[in-house]
Amino acid sequence: MKITKIRAGILSVPLRVPFCTALRRVDSIQDVIIVLETDTGAKGWGEAPPTGVITGDTTDSILGAVSDHISKTLLGKDISNFEDLTNDVQKCMVHNSSPKAAADMALYDLYGQLWKIPVYRLLGGARRELTTDITISVRDPETMARDAVDAIHRGYDTLKVKVGADPSLDVERLKEVRAAVGPKVRIRIDANQAWNARSAVRILNQMQDLGLDLELVEQPVPADDFEGLQAVTRESDVPVLADESVFTPKDALRIMQYHAADMINIKLMKCGGITPALQIASAAQVYGMECMLGCMLEAKVSVNAAVELACARKIITKIDLDGPVLCSEDPVQGGAVFNEKRITVSDAPGLGIQGIAEDHIRWLREWQ
Repeated sequence: MKITKIRAGILSVPLRVPFCTALRRVDSIQDVIIVLETDTGAKGWGEAPPTGVITGDTTDSILGAVSDHISKTLLGKDISNFEDLTNDVQKCMVHNSSPKAAADMALYDLYGQLWKIPVYRLLGGARRELTTDITISVRDPETMARDAVDAIHRGYDTLKVKVGADPSLDVERLKEVRAAVGPKVRIRIDANQAWNARSAVRILNQMQDLGLDLELVEQPVPADDFEGLQAVTRESDVPVLADESVFTPKDALRIMQYHAADMINIKLMKCGGITPALQIASAAQVYGMECMLGCMLEAKVSVNAAVELACARKIITKIDLDGPVLCSEDPVQGGAVFNEKRITVSDAPGLGIQGIAEDHIRWLREWQ
């Protein structure tokens, strides 16, 4: 099975409601899709969202990476040389983690098809079903409370509440949400780097003193503030999840070695795909540090790849893979089934993706 052609296009899917964080507002998904085509007719699917404020990757840079580096690395290569191919993708350029992730998951898709096995079973196959949280975007307290109640009515029992756009309002936001959903719903909060360490400890302790009962706080300080992250982990009663501070396996190891966080959030778009994500998960097993498997604002192709990984590693105990259910519709055929909070992985070979509805994708380029 040799790679003979690579195609790239833009997948467009509107969101149910705007996605708002301390860093950005998004109204629709506009992701780059890549397809690795082979001489056997098999196709490997990958997806890369342009998330410039986090990964630095834009639509043009993703397409440029595929054109200038990934296509030259993969065209004409045999999928049976799988380890060489995944390593070559990681080494073909520095940074550019999102296009690397798209290529990496497409290779796993083809490798699973080659051996007629789902990727999650290829990786270990620990389970078939997952339960995800759902994101509540940062807005005024009353609107966030209404959105939270709507999520509970849809069956969710774990909310990831965005905070940080206006730190002076964050306590009020959480008070309104907790009052609206009651004491049994799990609440995670995500500051998206918006606070400094001193403010984070003060706000988190205030929230706990008010009985808001937070399960965890995600990335309370800027990504490069290692000491600040360490301080919040040490001084706050709320468990800390490192997200933007962790791109590479080396980043994860540093967090683990110095206990700068209580948990690690693995995202394929940050680390460069399933291959480096497995390295992070293996290190976490050694250090006994639980992981979350998260996503950017992505559609089902790439979130489906994350589902395959999460189903294969029990050290991944928390799931934040709500991208597809934030979309107003799902134009991706095949793959995992997203039934609100319940996700069931596909048993089809590879990633199980069969195609994308043509009215949602605009094909741009191909290389052969």
